[in-house]
Amino acid sequence: MNCALYIARRYLFSQKSHNAINIISAISVCGVALATLALVCTLSVFNGFHDLISSFFTHFDPDLKVETVKGKNFEPDSASLAAIRALPGVEVVSLTLEDNAMAKYKDQQTMVTIKGVDDDFQSLTHIEELLYGNPEFKLYDEIADYGIMGIQLMYILGTGIEPFDPIEVYAPRRGVKVNLSNPMTSFRREILFSPGTVLNINDARYASSYILTSLDYARRLFDLDAAVSAIEIGLSPKANTAQMKRAIEHIVGEGFTVKDRYEQQAATFKVVEIEKFVTYLFLCFILMVACFNIISSVSMLILDKQSNADTLRSLGATEGFISRIFIYEGNLIALLGAVVGLVLGIVLCLLQQEYGLIGLGTEGQFVVNAYPVRVKVTDLILVLVSVVAVSALSVWLPIKILNKYFLKK
Repeated sequence: MNCALYIARRYLFSQKSHNAINIISAISVCGVALATLALVCTLSVFNGFHDLISSFFTHFDPDLKVETVKGKNFEPDSASLAAIRALPGVEVVSLTLEDNAMAKYKDQQTMVTIKGVDDDFQSLTHIEELLYGNPEFKLYDEIADYGIMGIQLMYILGTGIEPFDPIEVYAPRRGVKVNLSNPMTSFRREILFSPGTVLNINDARYASSYILTSLDYARRLFDLDAAVSAIEIGLSPKANTAQMKRAIEHIVGEGFTVKDRYEQQAATFKVVEIEKFVTYLFLCFILMVACFNIISSVSMLILDKQSNADTLRSLGATEGFISRIFIYEGNLIALLGAVVGLVLGIVLCLLQQEYGLIGLGTEGQFVVNAYPVRVKVTDLILVLVSVVAVSALSVWLPIKILNKYFLKK
């Protein structure tokens, strides 16, 4: 048995000659426990928001998306498409083309994103679940082209679900300089009719700016013959997304990127991760402040146990051995506080997860009524390592200094 650790453990739980030392030790444990509790709960809340954002993924987002590295558009290779379709686990492959344009309805106009899709898109997305109004998914017929816009965009343009007049869409002509005397000649104008339905999607990016139409219409609007902006791929439920991604990357080569659903929403998740990291740093600083209480507790213990140190020295203990006793004492206080904080943090998170004890505000104003939480084992390990590391750094140097002045023979 480590004799120094054994003595430190006895010091931790034994009655001291001065009751103030016990009180300060208890305060030190509580300080570390509260800092640990804050770390566990805060990191778990960020995990909960991460999962909440993930739940906003709709059938509108493909499982995998192939895009070109250079530029916005590319002409798909038929051999690569055939190889992708032949992969086990690939259920559907859809070609899409999206770009910015201006939409005008009567006196209202706004910038929109036109997304042209082929006939396989319906199988890729199960889009019927996202439609509000006429449940039929129709983008064209023999008479006209149709555009299904986001529900917020419908309010911005003031069209209603079934507008009487068509929507005018303008896009710059490729390779044509702007004619300042008559700028409209530099734009291609196409019209879209409403099929009596809109996209009802939680994601504001789609709901406020997207118009879904046919691939042929988009190519005609943007002066493109056979180009697409992405190859969208739907996988079977049992398919391994990571393995499928690697297989498709091998097929398409280095000139293309293959993104899963998280990478398609990279900007949103990056914000959450940055906020989580910055909050973690602030809480580690608070933890460091809490560890100063440990220094006070161990300092008073050193003064209280000088006679014990003399006895140990008489028995042959070295100065390093005596120093290790009090270093272990400080680390044990930190570890005890960390364990208490971890247990309380896990219990609080589980209660919040089950009963929603802490709300976000007035019910109905947010997507969820209470803070979402999810406890991750990796976060618990990170918190425990952080507490041990911060306490060890904050205790070691002061004890070395105190040992020099109070414990040396």
